[in-house]
Amino acid sequence: QSLYGLDQEHSREFGTQCLVARRLVEQGVRFVQLYHGTGSAGTWDSHSDIKRKYDIEAPKVDKPIAGLLKDLKRRGLLDSTIVVFGTEFGRTPGAQPGGGSTPPGRDHHPQGFCCWLAGGGIQGGLTHGSTDEIGFYAVEKPHYVTDIHATVLHQLGLDSRRLEVPGRKRIDLHRGRPIHEIMV
Repeated sequence: QSLYGLDQEHSREFGTQCLVARRLVEQGVRFVQLYHGTGSAGTWDSHSDIKRKYDIEAPKVDKPIAGLLKDLKRRGLLDSTIVVFGTEFGRTPGAQPGGGSTPPGRDHHPQGFCCWLAGGGIQGGLTHGSTDEIGFYAVEKPHYVTDIHATVLHQLGLDSRRLEVPGRKRIDLHRGRPIHEIMV
């Protein structure tokens, strides 16, 4: 329990979710999704005062995630389990002026953001791609979020090009391509 941060108040809630996730994977559950944060957008959806807010949120997930990865590895489950920590966009590197009902702050930003994947046939310790010096645009090995989706689906043995979800036009517009450079 200490490995997952259950012995610390700030990480106990998410640590419990991570420990339950490991137990579910160990029992053969094929898909587990965890959320951190509350409310419709979650506590990570900060348009302003980001450093202060993320300095509060990051310690809540840091030890539990490290514990989950370490525990999956020592139990021989990490090779067959893909762990994804991500979102669909980042934040602009600078603040925009407010307007109307929108307060000033950092807006949603799909041109430069990060996520990470571990296990499940993904190379460990690899950084793939980078942004410009201020983090505005992806400049090295850029990918759209659907490339990440296609990569995860590929690792699960599914072809994103054959996926049909009625009414989901985004899939029709950009199905994504698996990022083979990050796979083992």
